[in-house]
Amino acid sequence: METQESFIIEGLAGERKLTGEIKVGGAKNAVLKTLAGSVLFADEVSLERVPGIEDVSRMCEALEDLGAKIEKGETGKYKIKTDGINSSVITPAIAKKMRSSIVLTGPLIARFGSVSFPFPGGCVIGKRPIDIFLDAFKKMGAEVKEEDNNFTVTASGGKLHGAEIFLRLPSVTATETLMMAGVLATGTTVLKNVALEPEIASLGEFLNSCGAKIEGLGTPVITIEGGELLSGSEKTYLTPPDRIEAGSFVIMAALTAKDLKISDCDPSQMDALLESLISAGVNMEIGKDYVRVFDNENKTFSPVEIKTHEYPGFVTDLQAPMSIFLTQATGQSYIFETIYENRLNYLETISRFGARVRVLDSHRALIDGPEVLSGKEVESPDLRAGLAYVIAGLIASGQTIVHNVYYIDRGYEKLDERLRAIGAKIKRAPREA
Repeated sequence: METQESFIIEGLAGERKLTGEIKVGGAKNAVLKTLAGSVLFADEVSLERVPGIEDVSRMCEALEDLGAKIEKGETGKYKIKTDGINSSVITPAIAKKMRSSIVLTGPLIARFGSVSFPFPGGCVIGKRPIDIFLDAFKKMGAEVKEEDNNFTVTASGGKLHGAEIFLRLPSVTATETLMMAGVLATGTTVLKNVALEPEIASLGEFLNSCGAKIEGLGTPVITIEGGELLSGSEKTYLTPPDRIEAGSFVIMAALTAKDLKISDCDPSQMDALLESLISAGVNMEIGKDYVRVFDNENKTFSPVEIKTHEYPGFVTDLQAPMSIFLTQATGQSYIFETIYENRLNYLETISRFGARVRVLDSHRALIDGPEVLSGKEVESPDLRAGLAYVIAGLIASGQTIVHNVYYIDRGYEKLDERLRAIGAKIKRAPREA
């Protein structure tokens, strides 16, 4: 249930004071897809390092609605009992809370021969066409019917069959959804022009360890040989570190930290971000599983050009947090958002903090800096823009109030507690009527 809570932040007024260590949690974009993949299993799926975030709760809610039983053990340990899954209808009320519910369609139609689902919901950051999914299911022998924005996909003869599918866009979610659909299909499925995000390989490797036959992980072409239901007995999925959370903290550290270590992460998955920050003049030490940001108190940062791109390019989910960094760079920076249209809408609010922002169109913007930001009361429109507002509040003078904390909780576990532990003045409070 969504709670009406807010973050109240006392800004640092540009001072770099935060110190210590902040540990990165398990990857949201990896664990959600593995949870959805539990539908492919005859028995159970065990997971560790599961982040305590809203999106995980919503995916678990969806699985329980389908008939799964979920046991929560020690912190971050989950066991999904899948032998009781007996429905292939994704409840609209659940799906509309979470766009990643679409990933359930592949495993469900593969297991049951049909799936019913509404147009997926979640953050409003542009159109999310699902024709790429529907066209692929048709190629695998399914019939698609739409009525009142609800879709029913039925496989001919009750079973998907392998097909050669070229993705016109290298969509992460489509790659994962169709890869899982192929695991139980009859014959061979070949996916071309797939996304290369590391979470895909993480999911595929785990499925392979449980009986799937997937080849080409980490390459543009993935081949899946269909088979039987998988078995997760005595197998555990260890959720990899969240590269988006890690990147968010590195950006925040560059602007707010005296000496901060971002640990339990994989810097090799953040090359595009780290190179951009280094080129801007941010001082950091990059280790095997950490990034330490320090000695930037009197630094003048250079402007940079950011062009979002599929992995290994600059990830779109870090575009909003990075914009706050650009407000503090000396000169004019350029943002080119290539993945989603209208993902720059939040910049109007950033300008209210005092930033000099010029939105050129739905994909491009210019930011001039450096500019002293002043605290404001703002509404979080989505997960990543909400985090950007928190960073803006941390570097601003005065008090910032960020409403709609629910969106931020979808991807960042106990953010306020973790930031207080490194010296930030931030608290969570019920929203006043």
